[in-house]
Amino acid sequence: MFAKNLRLGHFVCMTENVLGKTRTFYSVAKKDSPRILITGSLGQLGRGLAKILREKYGRDNVIMSDIAKASWDVLENGPYLYADILDFKNLQSIVVNERIDWLVHFSAILSSVGEQNVSQALQVNVEGVHNIFELCRRNNLRLFCPSTIGAFGPETPSNPTPDVTVQRPKTIYGVSKVHMELLGEYYHHKFGLDFRSARFPGVISAETAPGGGTTDYAVHIFHEALRTGRYKCYLRPDTRMPMIYLPDCLRATVELLEAPSEKLNLRTYNISAISFTPEELADAIPKFIPTLKMEYEPDERQAIADSWPQVLEDSNARKDWNWQHVYDLPGMTSAMLEALAPKGKISASSML
Repeated sequence: MFAKNLRLGHFVCMTENVLGKTRTFYSVAKKDSPRILITGSLGQLGRGLAKILREKYGRDNVIMSDIAKASWDVLENGPYLYADILDFKNLQSIVVNERIDWLVHFSAILSSVGEQNVSQALQVNVEGVHNIFELCRRNNLRLFCPSTIGAFGPETPSNPTPDVTVQRPKTIYGVSKVHMELLGEYYHHKFGLDFRSARFPGVISAETAPGGGTTDYAVHIFHEALRTGRYKCYLRPDTRMPMIYLPDCLRATVELLEAPSEKLNLRTYNISAISFTPEELADAIPKFIPTLKMEYEPDERQAIADSWPQVLEDSNARKDWNWQHVYDLPGMTSAMLEALAPKGKISASSML
């Protein structure tokens, strides 16, 4: 049995379970707020972004989706649907049935994983993106697709790397992201699609485990520092790459997603925050964990890292939609250790 108050946008649902007990739950959908679908939402960025957008636009106006079974905590926090980006009819039914206005497309195969399975990366990162663009064009959706420092290559100026420059990536992940950027530009100019993209640095997060990216050493090192006091890095100690702490990354996504279209002079922006080397990060952690021991054993990911920028130049993002990062290296290090330290045993403040 359903009851609803259309003016307030409040829905009440009363159901009976198999034991005959009645359960009531309340659903709040803010009137006049955009309806937002997030693909690949069980990954590093999706959960955090869903939380922020639900606080702004209402719990039931933000729909998480992926191809994996969601945990109970995901299901309890808001709507979740199965969505296969390779199945256009499945996507179309979601957009129509859920009245979607904005789409945030996070589904992707990352850099080092993509090199191990190129055909899968092509399917997800190219064919899937084609489906997303056509879906958004046909249904007049606002679309945000993240890009990456992997969209650049060894011929790109590395310090700093401007928004518009040569892009000749050497990974299938990078190639697919350049394809996405250019396709987005084309769809915007040809069809008027409201396409937005940000080239993210490596994302550092305490919320999820490393997911197969070349920059993931900057997450894994914190786990190992707390667990064993040792870390073997797969990159050289002097390998400089741009990074960003997750709260800054999520805020950048929301700000670009919400920016008035007329203020956007580009459709793909560099986003910069921190740039550091494994050695500099290893030097920052002992201020909290003095016993950390570092080893370096570069593997195939070193060649990928060497082809990427060292510092991103992001003056256009700062000028067009007032982007500003908050976390520097010491602030990020302290926040990561505080978030990951075992409860009841240690805290970042007590390690000072």
